[in-house]
Formats: sequence, C-alpha cells, structure tokens
Amino acid sequence: MTDQEKLNDALGELLYAVCIADGVIQPEEKEKLSQMLKNHAWAQEIKWSFDYEVKKKGDLEDVYQKALQRCKEVGPNPAYNFFIEILEEVAKESSGIQKSEADVIQGFMSDLQARFLEDLKANELV
Repeated sequence: MTDQEKLNDALGELLYAVCIADGVIQPEEKEKLSQMLKNHAWAQEIKWSFDYEVKKKGDLEDVYQKALQRCKEVGPNPAYNFFIEILEEVAKESSGIQKSEADVIQGFMSDLQARFLEDLKANELV
C-alpha cells in the first residue's frame, strides 16, 4: 500500500469516526462530505473507505486507532491540514461540532503531534 493509499484510507476512517462520534451519521454530514470531496483527486478512494466503515459498522475507537496508525506509518505530511479542515467542516454540518466530535478531532491532532515529536526525539532531531 502506498503512502497516498494509506492517507486515503485514514481520512475515510477518520471521517467515519467523527460522524459516528455523536451516535449517528447525519444525512447533512454525508452531504457535506460529498460536497467537500467533489473535486478532490482521491475522492473515490476516501469515500470508499468511509462507506466501508459505515457498512461494517466499525467501532469508533478501533476505526480511530486504525486511522491513526496509518498516519503514523506515513509520517509528517501536508495532507493533515486538509484532514483537519474536512473533519471540522463535516462535523459542523448537522448541528455544529458536538463535544464527542471535537474530542475525536482534537485527539487526532494531539496523538499525531505527540507521535511525531517522539520520532524527532528518538532520532535526536530535537
């Protein structure tokens, strides 16, 4: 699996985790997701990953950890800025960002940052 494929899967999984965090995936969230991915080069792959988790009814924590692991494998990447933007936009769509959704987004940012800082320290780059 290439780094791009890992990122596509991770974003689809993270989108699922954010959408399901409040207990149910809202139609408005799905619509916003489609709208935001409409012109994205990897939209089909990201949507496939999201839809796979929807059909599988993946456990929030398991899906989150799987996505986080893929991102850790890829390492620092400018795509994470887009990840945060789309996660926040989708979460806002139904009735604003709920605490459970914000927790997933903030957790992702914190967990990823902590991992990358560990890597820098382990390689004596900081």
